[in-house]
Amino acid sequence: MNAATQRLLADGPFPLAARSRRLAPALVALLILAPMFALAQVPPRFYWKSLSGANAVPVIFQSLSGNANPIDPAHVVSADADIDANVVVAGYAKMLPLFDRTLTLAILEPMGRISGETTVAGRTYNQDANGFGDPMMEMGINLIGPKAIRTIPDLLRYEPKLSLDVIVDVAFPIGEYDSSQPLNLGQNRWYGRVGAPIVWQIGPWVPGRRTTFEVLPSVWAFTDNNDYLGSTLSTDPMFELEAHLTRDFTDKFWGSLDTTWVTGGKSSTSLSGVSGDSLNNLGVGFTLGYQITDNLSLTAGYMATVNDNGPNDLRMDGFRISLTYGWHKIVEGQKRLKSED
Repeated sequence: MNAATQRLLADGPFPLAARSRRLAPALVALLILAPMFALAQVPPRFYWKSLSGANAVPVIFQSLSGNANPIDPAHVVSADADIDANVVVAGYAKMLPLFDRTLTLAILEPMGRISGETTVAGRTYNQDANGFGDPMMEMGINLIGPKAIRTIPDLLRYEPKLSLDVIVDVAFPIGEYDSSQPLNLGQNRWYGRVGAPIVWQIGPWVPGRRTTFEVLPSVWAFTDNNDYLGSTLSTDPMFELEAHLTRDFTDKFWGSLDTTWVTGGKSSTSLSGVSGDSLNNLGVGFTLGYQITDNLSLTAGYMATVNDNGPNDLRMDGFRISLTYGWHKIVEGQKRLKSED
């Protein structure tokens, strides 16, 4: 840390109280993506940018239910199924500069229990499974918007305005899997998506008054599961569109109205020629977030499908609660300097 940076940290252009109000939310804006369940929703404000080198570790709990495996983003529907899942996810995320743009890397690992009754090819399965699911990794690079944030003054001046990223998610098929049952935490196949998250800032960028409209169009792709109940499970590509309208209520408390639409993703197996329907489902929900300390943030959300009256429509709902701890060595150094004053 050079002398100029030390002076900015100690006596910078903003009063200490104002800097603290702006630094903390900017740092913990680095939120790990939630697992790709419950209509694969990514939390609002995930694609806000933070100081290069910032780190985040989340612990996420989800309680999900529906007529498809909530842990499988392919959403293979069984009309009479009643499936529940309780999952804890641990992860890690980091922001880095790359060619003067912000590179985001994240990985998460789900674990927990899934249970319920489902019917495949006329046979009913009543089962439960527990253990570890497929780990998922995300890499994203910002293409349009503010350059990589390398200093605290740059962080304090950060405004997304209109930003565009490109992301790639890949799940590794190493989770626990039993080919004799349809409900598993691991999916025994590669899957992932390519997306283009957009953040549009609405109005002034002042803590307590920030408003954004966020959209994430993406395409999911799945390889075949060649050991699904002694047959092959195939899924067509699936298009997904997420949208969030977020608003600060106070410096530390914010909320979001969320919606997700999925279409495509028709699944079929070689079991008696069983073929499902293409998805065409809409989910709506909300998210609330609160900054507990400079490093610790809490979010809670709910999402449910709304056009699910037909017997073959996807029906799913779920709650999510997450605690995220974020830190950066420069910001922690600032705290130490202030504690020694």
